[in-house]
Amino acid sequence: MIVRLNKYLSECGIASRRKSDEIISDGRVTVNGSTVWELGAKIDTSVDEVLIDGEKIRTQKKVYFLLNKPKGVITSTNDEKDRKTVTDLINTREKIFPVGRLDYNTTGLLILTNDGDFTNYLTHPKNGIEREYEVVIDKPLTKEDREKFLKGIYIEGRRSIFTNINYPKRYNFMVVRVITVEGRNHFVKKMFDSLGYFVKELNRIRFGEITLKGLNKGEYRVMSPKEIKQIMHRKK
Repeated sequence: MIVRLNKYLSECGIASRRKSDEIISDGRVTVNGSTVWELGAKIDTSVDEVLIDGEKIRTQKKVYFLLNKPKGVITSTNDEKDRKTVTDLINTREKIFPVGRLDYNTTGLLILTNDGDFTNYLTHPKNGIEREYEVVIDKPLTKEDREKFLKGIYIEGRRSIFTNINYPKRYNFMVVRVITVEGRNHFVKKMFDSLGYFVKELNRIRFGEITLKGLNKGEYRVMSPKEIKQIMHRKK
């Protein structure tokens, strides 16, 4: 079968297609003994031998995990400082990677998989998949600032918005829940920082239709086929 090299790498559970492009650009991939630099390169999976860093790769069965990420864990597959990573928390033989990222001390819902197409679908902005966070800030969120967030403000030259904001704890306006379709790094923290708020705690509680129900911090479970289908075939 003739496929693009980055698609093949993602199907083998190496990384998402975007990350696979970076791996190719770094000169880490060889096909039949020759280093491949072209991002649009194609291979024949029935005859071509593909290696990364000199190691032959293989296709894997697709796996999907839901993790309630605790504090003090890196959202990565490895860490140069030898800190614990989210993949260390999952017991599997397959090479999995996180869908998006949560900061070192950010907690909550994180999906890990070896399905590159699934990852691309979840993270691509055009699909508008919601993320919901519970945020603890250093002072009460004013009505005026809440309206600014809902109407949109500019961060790094781009219009940025929370699609919904509510207060889960009555009379405590320092704890808020926000919904956004943005997946940019540090997005929630940057939003609050832009209006003079400091985020003390950040916990993701929902990704699309998926929630953390039944999972304590540091626990994970296998996602059901129904959940996968629910995400991939949801109504926009």
